[in-house]
Amino acid sequence: MQLATKLIHAGIEPDPATGAIMTPIYQTSTYVQEAPGKHKGYEYARTQNPTRTVLENAIAAIENGKYGIAFSSGMAAIEAVLHTLRPGDKVIASNDLYGGSYRLFTRIFAKYGIEFQFVDLQDAGRLEQFADERTRLIWIETPTNPLIRIVDIQACAEIAHAHGALLCVDNTFASPWLQNPLDWGADIVVHSATKYLGGHSDVVLGVVVVKDESLAEQLHFIQNSAGAVPGPHDCWLVLRGMKTLHVRMQRHCENARQIAAFLRRHPKVQQVHWCGFPDHPNHAIARRQMRDFGAMMSFVLKDDRIETAHRVLSSTRLFALAESLGGVESLIGHPASMTHASIPREERLKSGLSDSLIRLSVGIEDVNDLIADLEQALQQA
Repeated sequence: MQLATKLIHAGIEPDPATGAIMTPIYQTSTYVQEAPGKHKGYEYARTQNPTRTVLENAIAAIENGKYGIAFSSGMAAIEAVLHTLRPGDKVIASNDLYGGSYRLFTRIFAKYGIEFQFVDLQDAGRLEQFADERTRLIWIETPTNPLIRIVDIQACAEIAHAHGALLCVDNTFASPWLQNPLDWGADIVVHSATKYLGGHSDVVLGVVVVKDESLAEQLHFIQNSAGAVPGPHDCWLVLRGMKTLHVRMQRHCENARQIAAFLRRHPKVQQVHWCGFPDHPNHAIARRQMRDFGAMMSFVLKDDRIETAHRVLSSTRLFALAESLGGVESLIGHPASMTHASIPREERLKSGLSDSLIRLSVGIEDVNDLIADLEQALQQA
């Protein structure tokens, strides 16, 4: 089954009770049992829910995995993966990553004796310098947030496995339409389904996908025991969003291609970070492991002052100034004060994230309207 067909049909069957083509929202907290321990596969809604089951089966199929595990947010999904670790374990993470992930790593889990090292992994071979017998997990984003750096998934997987570690890829920026990390050797894929999978800025949810049965059992145990589960209506919203992921992503990418080119030739723009440019670092790797180059980009103005960036950020009319990404509407953001504010400034600057960097999530509006909006906003620079 091709991916576009999977997005509409995988894991989904007509409701056996009514024949409803859309998965029902099972808004219930518990299930009647015929006798103690004798039930129809469902006992209590924290443990299982039929709507959630369909979502988990669907996302597993779409990411070419075997097991999907859904959580109440992307951060809860990340937290569940980290709960598989023990005190004394070491995690190597790419140094350009979402601020919420950095905060969870350094301010929550580091307190429990887990060591985190943040490394520029644009050259995956650098992993060899840092991996040792305590390394249990390699954590990467590709493309990264917000500098759109590309990390070689296959190379990282090979090095991770040689050291007895697992590779986890946060695939939120790419979405399963553009990239399937399990196909390149990753062991775990996580998504903030709030973003491209949901696609309409109306739900918060996270998912983890794996192939290994024992790892899936651990994650299901954590899901049930810790209880960070999504509600059935949220699961239904993501299922609805996934059915149009392919057509949305095609328009996202088409628009982004034109907007990246517009920004690159604009006289007030110094640099544009978008992995579709042939001279973008590791562009060849992006071409190999991605189907297209996505709709996330960031740029720096020639007048590289935070005050100038703020004027541009406050002047758009179609690009909404807001956190998040991946919805049908275009968003503009300031990572240093919004999505990455939890990373200390000196650490942001080390990784190349300047105070004036502007990030775009390009939506599916008419591209000419989007370009006109950016043009009038850039006049404020």
